[in-house]
Amino acid sequence: MSSTTARSEQDNGDRLLAGDIRALRKARGLTLSEIALKLGRSVGWVSQVERGLSVPSVGDLRAFADLFDVPISLFFSHDVPAEEERGVIVRAGRRRVLGTSETGLVEELLSPDLGGSFEVVRSVFAPGAEMKAAAFRPTEEAGYIVSGLFDIEIAGVWHRLGEGDSFRFEGKPYRWRNPGTEPAVVIWVVSPPVY
Repeated sequence: MSSTTARSEQDNGDRLLAGDIRALRKARGLTLSEIALKLGRSVGWVSQVERGLSVPSVGDLRAFADLFDVPISLFFSHDVPAEEERGVIVRAGRRRVLGTSETGLVEELLSPDLGGSFEVVRSVFAPGAEMKAAAFRPTEEAGYIVSGLFDIEIAGVWHRLGEGDSFRFEGKPYRWRNPGTEPAVVIWVVSPPVY
């Protein structure tokens, strides 16, 4: 690979990272000033990061991950596709993986990036895995169970779902568990994007 090609791929990765940071900030309703204050950085620096003019250090990325409550791995898995596919296509072998098997939940971002009005995630819930405390996000969410058993509690009511079932809710507390002996695979759609 030539140094020009390598530099072009790095530039594409930097632009994807910048777009994801901007999308995460907007999804959480935060201003550049609020982000700068929370990170102890200048508004100008945050603006440059969001425009791809400055590349944050690993420490900065860790601070962004903590601030947005996302895994830091989200920022490191920008496998840049061919130029004509960027922002449009996600190849099976190039999905960004979020989470680890130790947490009981491994997710793959099926959306090309965090821009747009929604994100699509492939979630694999290990047998016995569960979210113990209910979460609340100001989002609309829907899911389709590809395989396995999946329990979801929405606004205090538990629902048992199996292969081919689906769900949708908006702005309600939820939690989940896999009551089965096999992994549960769920395609999850969230609007606006939160990862």
